[in-house]
Amino acid sequence: MANVSVAAEWQLLYNRYYRKPEIYPMQWKHIDLSRNKVAGAPFGGPIAVIRDDSKIVQLYAESALRKLRIFNSAGVQISETVWKHPGGRLVGMAWTDDQTLICVVQDGTVFRYNVHAELQEPNISMGKECFEQNVVECVFWGNGMVCITEANQIFCISDFKNPNPCKLADPNLDEYPLCVAVIEPQYTMSGNVEVLLAVDDLVLLVEEDGVQQLGVGIGPLQKMVVSRNGKLLASFTHDGRLLVISTDFSKIIFEYSCESALPPDQLSWCGMDSVLLYWDDMLLMVGPYGDPVRYLYDEPIILIPECDGVRILSNTSMEFLQRVPDSTVSIFKIGSTLPAALLFDALDHFDRRSAKADENLRLIRSSLPEAVEACIDAAGHEFDVSRQRTLLRAASYGQAFCSHVQRDRFQEMCKTLRVLNAVRNSEIGIPLSIQQYKLLTAPVLIGRLINVHQHLLALRISEYLGMNQEVVIMHWACSKITASLAIPDATLLEILLDKLRLCKGISFAAVAAHADKNGRRKLAAMLVENESRSSKQVPLLLSIGEEDTALTKATESGDTDLVYLVLFHIWQKRPALEYFGMIQARPLARDLFITYARCYKHEFLKDFFLSTGQLQDVAFLLWKESWELGKNPMASKGSPLHGPRIKIIEKAQSLFSETKEHTFESKAAEEHAKLIRIQHELEVTTKQAIFVDSSISDTIRTCIVLGNHRAAMKVKTEFKVSEKRWYWLKVFALATIRDWDALEKFSKEKRPPIGYRPFVEACIDADEKGEALKYIPKLTDPRERAESYARIGMAKEAADAASQAKDGELLGRLKLTFAQNAAASSIFDTLRDRLGVA
Repeated sequence: MANVSVAAEWQLLYNRYYRKPEIYPMQWKHIDLSRNKVAGAPFGGPIAVIRDDSKIVQLYAESALRKLRIFNSAGVQISETVWKHPGGRLVGMAWTDDQTLICVVQDGTVFRYNVHAELQEPNISMGKECFEQNVVECVFWGNGMVCITEANQIFCISDFKNPNPCKLADPNLDEYPLCVAVIEPQYTMSGNVEVLLAVDDLVLLVEEDGVQQLGVGIGPLQKMVVSRNGKLLASFTHDGRLLVISTDFSKIIFEYSCESALPPDQLSWCGMDSVLLYWDDMLLMVGPYGDPVRYLYDEPIILIPECDGVRILSNTSMEFLQRVPDSTVSIFKIGSTLPAALLFDALDHFDRRSAKADENLRLIRSSLPEAVEACIDAAGHEFDVSRQRTLLRAASYGQAFCSHVQRDRFQEMCKTLRVLNAVRNSEIGIPLSIQQYKLLTAPVLIGRLINVHQHLLALRISEYLGMNQEVVIMHWACSKITASLAIPDATLLEILLDKLRLCKGISFAAVAAHADKNGRRKLAAMLVENESRSSKQVPLLLSIGEEDTALTKATESGDTDLVYLVLFHIWQKRPALEYFGMIQARPLARDLFITYARCYKHEFLKDFFLSTGQLQDVAFLLWKESWELGKNPMASKGSPLHGPRIKIIEKAQSLFSETKEHTFESKAAEEHAKLIRIQHELEVTTKQAIFVDSSISDTIRTCIVLGNHRAAMKVKTEFKVSEKRWYWLKVFALATIRDWDALEKFSKEKRPPIGYRPFVEACIDADEKGEALKYIPKLTDPRERAESYARIGMAKEAADAASQAKDGELLGRLKLTFAQNAAASSIFDTLRDRLGVA
């Protein structure tokens, strides 16, 4: 009898059964769908209702102000708000995939609301052209929308997450199209939305870059709707025929002639197997074969398509029209003798203690696993809890006699049904089927629960399914802060921490940021103290003005990037002296600041060193600045830049002199300034930029080369250059300019303190052997004389000098020098024999 009562609720469409159970009696009051615009969200989502301003309606006890009301699927009101928007009448209203309510008014302005009827800023404009032409009709899909203006122009927003309105190609129509449908971007070859316009006896396909004619002679079409997979188009013709054709219009799938040529108020797909047509009092379901099924209504209804059926909303009830699953048919079909039906019947006999139970089990023993699976599957598709329980008991009963069955499947189904039954409760009002639940996924369902502030249920489901509870607790905490303006910070903190600590690793910083956004800065500071991750804690402390704490936390973390973040933030906010005081007490922050400022902020660093009494560091910075100034391309030919350079160095010298530890640096800076001043004067005099930044020795050498002996002598005197160094520099400078007379004269002024060897080497290096002969005889050391003669190729004189030294090693070296000259070599051999040295 149970099978008969279940199957009696079904309707047969050719060879497929359909059922239309009532899910909820609607709990709202005084709602007449015929007087309102209604938008129902898919996947058992909320229902938005607002009085239709395009109709003249009688007001009873209600206010003249229009209200936008949002209900769950059971008619329990979630929220409401007064509609005050300008821009003309409301043209279209629909829900996006993320349950944002889209409302489009005549001037092309798009208003967005969340499920709490809170306006989401900013509003979106479809553009100036759309504003001037007025919107007449809107067609929505998942996350996008197409609107048509009075001038028959088409505008599109392909994704409300990134709303960029664009204009599609001009269809060049003189009259408004008979009807409109949309093929979603995910189902088109181009990846862009395609709009179908029924015009005369054909259909125009409009894209962003062109217009095509399709289905010539197939119309005129009065209504069109595209299937969920984008492959089929259901349409109603002017002569009362229902056509189902492919969206490329290549073939007609099936055709049905309706009794009335009057176009239906609503046309919708029911899954992928049938099409629904609704007139004032009748809902007609048409399939590819067989006679249609009729449902009569004495009140207006709204069809809300789902992936596996259609929700039917009326003033008093919410129904779900769907194809009966095969597993359910196999069990409850009248007269069914399939294994699943016999297993279900066996449970009934078992409950009545009948031996027939054993007989049924023996009949299906080989097919028992399939029967168990069918019972489990059928339980998943049921909305009635008692029927779910009975089917699962049948599956459990069959499992007891079957070893080859997946027991995990039974447990998973029980778990899934517990979740579905919880959200189907009228207070929650999300009537998901199991197919919708699998398509939606558990994380998205939990997200929708927390959006309607059902945090406790969301938390329990997360815990039950072994999912991360952090998202739920975080959202609850933020919502609690928003709703608890009257609760003191300390009390609210205790409430929040009690729940936040349930989830390890939760981000206190995110909750603190929300508290700060809501104007509760003290609460935010108290919350952020509990954040264990410095990378999240420090930026938030900065945002709420807790710079001192942020700097302390950043330095304690040892993360240089965080320290720099705080340093740069405070740098812009605090006066310099206050800033210096903060970093001086923190060595890591101070050192990082100095490292950065040395490269990019010299002046600021000087101020820091002065404020802390580090005069020598200021002096070193000044000295470095003087060198940087010297690298300036303009610092040439007596450039006036050298004046400031000298002043900078003198200032550095003055600072060095303040401390006894830097006497050397003070003296060096003083002499450096003096040298640059002299070099600057020399460049002005000679008009050659060759002196500045050269050494004292190079300056003297350059002066001698240029013939400015007086200047060279002045540099020598000013910097107390020693005689030996003076002689070395002058000898090689005169040799460089090949002034041999001056060199000879210089050698005769007095006995050179460096001897005559530098004179000899300077002449030999210049390849002037004759000049070298003037000085070689004056060498006192016979070894030096012998080597010098050898270098200019005078073997006999070298041998004579070497004989005076009586050095066998020297004779050996000299012989090697003249190895190519046999006569010279023999002289050295003879000399070695005479001296008797080895």
